[in-house]
Formats: sequence, structure tokens, C-alpha cells
Amino acid sequence: MDHDDDLGRRFAAGDPEAMREAYDRHGTLVFSLCAAALRHREDAEDAAQQVFTRAWRSRATYDPSRPLGGWLTGITRRVVADVGAARIRQVRTVEAEAGRLPREDAAGDTVSESAVASLVVRQALDRLGPPQDEVLRLAFLEDLPYPQIAERLSLPLGTVKSHVHRGLAALRRSLEVSGV
Repeated sequence: MDHDDDLGRRFAAGDPEAMREAYDRHGTLVFSLCAAALRHREDAEDAAQQVFTRAWRSRATYDPSRPLGGWLTGITRRVVADVGAARIRQVRTVEAEAGRLPREDAAGDTVSESAVASLVVRQALDRLGPPQDEVLRLAFLEDLPYPQIAERLSLPLGTVKSHVHRGLAALRRSLEVSGV
């Protein structure tokens, strides 16, 4: 019996050490798949954790005669789909709430169009993903000069400028689609 078969058998049997080994062996692949699909490091980290949590909880359904990496990849696809669906629900909820914003509050003050536009811009920044979202936030929301951004993020100055250029172009396309 080779090591992979033994790992799968021990994983299915609930051996905690097998879980650590499975993570050591397949964690990079799972994270890479999550990162490629979700394009945001924090979301990818959370999704990868969900994959291994789900795998451990449903280990009784795992067939040790099949490759553990393939089984984890299937779980990864489902987790990424769930995260994507949750993002869509969140956007729809925000859009629905924005549509219900009163045009005047009790004091008669109008809700500014800029407040709604600001919400849309922040959501578009979130969709950019790292590092462009972070570079643009530092440049335009915190008003930091490019050299300070480069120092803070440990990036070359030219890379920061490129991220700003490409990020603004992507943000512009996103906002055009949103009608802002």
C-alpha cells in the first residue's frame, strides 16, 4: 500500500494526524484554486479553510480507494460556488437596500447621490481584489503618494504606478457597467 492510499484510509477513519498531512499535501492546491476563482486573498483563505472543515466533517463519505486530492478538489468547487452565490446575494441585498433609501429623512435632509455613488465605488474596489484594491484605497482614500504606498506595501514604485493605472481602468469599466 503506498503512502497516498494510507493517508486516504487514515483520513476516512478520522485520524487527526491524517488531516494535518492532507492539509500539508493538498493545502496549496486548494488555496490556489480558491484564489484563482475568488481573486481576493482573504476570501480565498476563508474558502480554503471551509474546504478542509467540510472535508473533515464529511470524511465518512470519502472513499479511500479514490484520490484524496480529487475529492478535495470537488469540495473546493462547491465551496467556491457557494462563496460566489453569497457574493451575488450580498450585492443584490445592497442594491435592494440602496433602492429603498429614502430620498428625504425625517429632518427633510436629502440622501446625497454621492453617498450612493460612494457605496458603489467601494463595492467596485472590493471586486478588484488585491493588490489593486489596496493600492487604490491608499492612493485615493488615504491620499498617500505613490512612494509611500510602495514603501508600505513593499512593492517597487513602478509596480505601484502600474497597479494604479490598471486598477483605475478596471474600476472605470466596472462603474460604467453599474451606471455610475
